[in-house]
Amino acid sequence: MSNCIAANTELSRCFAASIRSSQDKPNTTTNIPLHNCAADRFSSRFPLLSATSDEVRPIRIRNNGRMLSMLKNASGGSSDGLTYKDAGVDIDAGSELVRRIAKMAPGIGGFGGLYPLGDSYLVAGTDGVGTKLKLAFETGIHDTIGIDLVAMSVNDIVTSGAKPLFFLDYFATSRLDVDLAEKVIKGIVDGCQQSDCALLGGETAEMPDFYAEGEYDLSGFAVGIVKKDSVIDGKNIVSGDILIGLPSSGVHSNGFSLVRRVLARSGLSLNNQLPGESITLGEALMAPTVIYVKQVLDIISKGGVKGIAHITGGGFTDNIPRVFPKGLGAVIDNDSWEIPPVFKWMQQAGKIEDGEMMRTFNMGIGMVLVVSQEASQRILDEQHGSYTAYRIGEVVNGEGVSYR
Repeated sequence: MSNCIAANTELSRCFAASIRSSQDKPNTTTNIPLHNCAADRFSSRFPLLSATSDEVRPIRIRNNGRMLSMLKNASGGSSDGLTYKDAGVDIDAGSELVRRIAKMAPGIGGFGGLYPLGDSYLVAGTDGVGTKLKLAFETGIHDTIGIDLVAMSVNDIVTSGAKPLFFLDYFATSRLDVDLAEKVIKGIVDGCQQSDCALLGGETAEMPDFYAEGEYDLSGFAVGIVKKDSVIDGKNIVSGDILIGLPSSGVHSNGFSLVRRVLARSGLSLNNQLPGESITLGEALMAPTVIYVKQVLDIISKGGVKGIAHITGGGFTDNIPRVFPKGLGAVIDNDSWEIPPVFKWMQQAGKIEDGEMMRTFNMGIGMVLVVSQEASQRILDEQHGSYTAYRIGEVVNGEGVSYR
């Protein structure tokens, strides 16, 4: 533990330590893929590009306040609508890097990495919160960004059925503002409490002249555990299985490069009200990511869950197919859940085409469970005030995701 601060000095933070004995270490370092899905994303800001993303059918225009269609030209895009690439995030470049990483580290797949440990797997995931940090700097809302940080990792590892064990964070800034850092770390503590895992330690890096005054960067990783015979890997998914969607709190923690571009085009500020709503744009956009751990583990414990997709970068289009065996796809029912107002506003203000919305944002569904028909009925019947679930579609023969 460092007791002083000096230029270019990293401050180690260790809140607790639990050291396993050497005999607990597995004899192999093989990464175990969840199944034969595409290589894992290396960042939620660079989601995998689905080979079938061009097959997404345009969503029909509806006036009931649910799915919203914007102007489209003959090629499927709006003539002056914004895209993720316009905002500086090139999905094709990100996918190319993932392909190159896969050549160097074959076997990487799924939402979390699995490491054998006796009759269990340790499951690990790492992430940041992207340019949502820019909005934290502008709004001064720092006490919930740590929740986002924890959520992005624990929501990934729970897709394999793993219970999170611990989390570690990395906080970097040019000049350490202790009060601000305390707010950020408080959010991390809150996120760990929500996911029932320990904040095991972290690293604070003070690097003068590297970041703008008052700004910082965040990253972290989580480790969980699941019995080998209880891994959720998607291998048993069949046509006719049901997609259950768990609602999001809003944009969560991806797509904010495009969000900020839409905000600039709209002429509104973060202090303006979200059109038609009683909250400001800043409040709507900074809503912390939902942590699904306890809800998902409870549903898994009752049986019938075959696959789980965390809807982050890549939206529905790229994330749902990642849990399917080859030859299966999904059909999504457009009117099966209410699209949150913040997405409707973004699509209108940015004139964003439907397909771009569906592969960039979660559109109000942050987690998708693939379950048997019997389990789907039980999940829908048992939902109560503590959570909401929607039947949003089904598994079909084919590839990719389509909408009806």
